Amino acid sequence: MGIKSHISGAPTLSRRRKAAMIVQMMISDGGSLSLSQLPESLQELLTCELGAIRLVDRNTVSAVADEFVSELEAIGLAAPGTHDGAVRALADHLSPDLAERLRTQLASVRNGDHWPRVIALPIDRIVKIMMSESIEVCAVALSKLPVAKAADVLMKTPGDRARRITFAMSQTADIAPDAVRRIGAALAHDYGTILPLAFEKAPVQRLGAILNSTATDTREDVLEGLGAADPDFASDVRKAIFTFKDIALRVKPTDIPNCIRSVDGTVMLTAMAAALSGDAALVNSAEFILGSISQRMAGQLRDDAAERGRVNKADAEAAMGEITKAIREMVDTGMITLIDPDEADDDPQ
Repeated sequence: MGIKSHISGAPTLSRRRKAAMIVQMMISDGGSLSLSQLPESLQELLTCELGAIRLVDRNTVSAVADEFVSELEAIGLAAPGTHDGAVRALADHLSPDLAERLRTQLASVRNGDHWPRVIALPIDRIVKIMMSESIEVCAVALSKLPVAKAADVLMKTPGDRARRITFAMSQTADIAPDAVRRIGAALAHDYGTILPLAFEKAPVQRLGAILNSTATDTREDVLEGLGAADPDFASDVRKAIFTFKDIALRVKPTDIPNCIRSVDGTVMLTAMAAALSGDAALVNSAEFILGSISQRMAGQLRDDAAERGRVNKADAEAAMGEITKAIREMVDTGMITLIDPDEADDDPQ
């Protein structure tokens, strides 16, 4: 926006000076300006520029005003210009789920400060920031976290990286508040947006649920292949699987009566007959069930199982699957809680 050279005696004015003059004219006319929406660095520059203006001749003022009006008339479209403004403008025209998610994100931002969204991120998300962003940005982010959360993040950040970040914290004393605010806004945009997921459950849980319902041979074959390709994933999947052999290890004795109450008597008998004549793990779970119910019922099941004799593999797996299904349903509804195998391994008893 340059003042035309034909203005007699008018010095060449910078865009900054002309902006300050326009602001002064609007304030003088009683106008209301939302200058607080500008970055603080620009607010400071505008203040300094306005403070440098003393007297301006009428022709120069008229020329600046005319040029400002001409530029406004040349604008064909005005959009919000900010993420927050766009959310407010479009909220009623977006899908309800997306609009609500964006409103929630906007509600978490106060006075342009996006740091609360960053601070509220889960530990693993913040560790990702520590591993992906520049050392200087990481130092600022770590400085903004509550002490306990910062310590947790630091412990989960590799040693050399953690040392470089903590050293960089010593160089953040003179960083401008506006720079910190802009870093927070950028991190909130890059890491604070929760993307919609295609699946409600994690891959481990989904595969575990599938393998729970497959035949033993198929399940073991899949797990063996997974173990060779990705040992960590295979280990997690094994923990997510719950089969008849896991009953003795992961179910509390007091929960057994409620778990098997809905199981058909014939199915229960078939499962016990097959398990008591199976391998050590099957026998262990069968004995665990029998030891967790009344002696009279347990005795009757033992006698009937002995009379039943050998059970074919398909019928055995189907019957034992019905029992484990009943237990998993109790877990899914929150009626019982399975024992974590890792915690069981740590138990001194």
